[in-house]
Amino acid sequence: MAHAKNRVYKAADLIDDKEVNCDLLEKATRDILVAIGEDPEREGLKRTPERVARMYDELLSGYRIDPVKMVNEALFAVDYDEMVIVRDIEFNSLCEHHLLPFIGRAHVAYLPKGKVIGLSKIPRIVDMFAHRLQVQERMTKQIAEFLQELLNPVGVGVVIEALHLCSMIRGVKKHDARMTTSAMLGSFRTNIASRVEFLDNISRGSESLHF
Repeated sequence: MAHAKNRVYKAADLIDDKEVNCDLLEKATRDILVAIGEDPEREGLKRTPERVARMYDELLSGYRIDPVKMVNEALFAVDYDEMVIVRDIEFNSLCEHHLLPFIGRAHVAYLPKGKVIGLSKIPRIVDMFAHRLQVQERMTKQIAEFLQELLNPVGVGVVIEALHLCSMIRGVKKHDARMTTSAMLGSFRTNIASRVEFLDNISRGSESLHF
């Protein structure tokens, strides 16, 4: 089995090892405060540019995660061919259209073919793609394609459900509207039984998203 360090993951093609330019972020935040008529020097706002810069550094850290180091060779040869499901993986991301958060849960499954990945790595994969400027549809596809490339399993299924602040607090202002997206690869696309087993498992006992 090839070690992870010898792999280049095409599905994680947004990797960028450049540091966030906090000075530029702080300046941009001050400009926004001035543009809306605020005084960036008043007591409550003096450190806001610094806080905003640190926030974006944290929320967009997925651009700078090295997928090889993240996987860290946590791929194991196992004689197991039944479905592996990790459900209710909480995540937060930023919508690239308005820079507002969307928050939800990801459900991930795969049918192994000779190897499995360490349990903690699947939530880390979700976070790697969530902590970027995103649209939910692309994020769903990226997670599925990354696992397909990483494990070469019989199939991969990813379902994401999320609440989007851009539709909750602006525009249509629909507080309870949520979005569900899915990506089905391999047997999850071609075999209805595999797909139904996955969807039945994640719907059983699932809780509604709420703030």
